[in-house]
Amino acid sequence: MAISLSVVLLLAIVLVVLFRSGSIKGGPALVAILFGFFLASTGMAPSIQRFLNSITETISAIKF
Repeated sequence: MAISLSVVLLLAIVLVVLFRSGSIKGGPALVAILFGFFLASTGMAPSIQRFLNSITETISAIKF
């Protein structure tokens, strides 16, 4: 749960930065938000979540 909240927060920050810098306008930003919202309710959501979890586990296992 904490990882998914962090990802949502990170993506929200990226979207706000793109919107404020002029790289993305209001319409495409709204489409991106709605795409994410509807993608979360599809059958692909568990697969995407497992993929993101495996990436975060791999990154956290790296020793510096």
